[in-house]
Amino acid sequence: MKIIGITGKSGSGKSTLTTLLSQKLKCESINIDKIGHQATSDEKISQKLCEVFGKGILDNSGKVDRKKLGNIVFSDKGKMDQLTQITWGYMQKILDSKLKQTPKIIILEWALLPVDGKYWDKCNIKILMKADDKERKNKVMQRDKISEEYFLKRDLRSMDYSQFVFDYIFENDYTLETMDKIVMKLSQRGEE
Repeated sequence: MKIIGITGKSGSGKSTLTTLLSQKLKCESINIDKIGHQATSDEKISQKLCEVFGKGILDNSGKVDRKKLGNIVFSDKGKMDQLTQITWGYMQKILDSKLKQTPKIIILEWALLPVDGKYWDKCNIKILMKADDKERKNKVMQRDKISEEYFLKRDLRSMDYSQFVFDYIFENDYTLETMDKIVMKLSQRGEE
């Protein structure tokens, strides 16, 4: 099995690239951040999150409100680490299960892909997506319907990667032409 890891800050074009590349290669993709979102919906995890961060993280229906939780964890690295400790076991179990079922090629899309972890080591091709910070901020604020303050808090918790650890680094200018060129280049490598 070949694993392609795609990472980058929020709004850098990871999801667009993942979608286009998985269509081109006719392969499956896994959005690790979505698995993290699923984790906070798990009853046991939700309960633990309330014990640690308080019931103020819940919405009117009693579910974890990710923006309320984000306001807490994005402001404090220690609290972000606590969130990771609470959710990571669940996430890892789902991710491992999906990787076992996957045939030839899979794409892992992950905003916080740790470069010192087992999933990084499993990636045969490692890709970093980058984009202009101002454009990225505007795109994310509009897409996620968040304030600039919230975006800046969240962005502060994103990873700053060494560019030397990637096979490819692409600058996204948000044009279809650029994304098509990136997909063509990667699809040739992915099919090798």
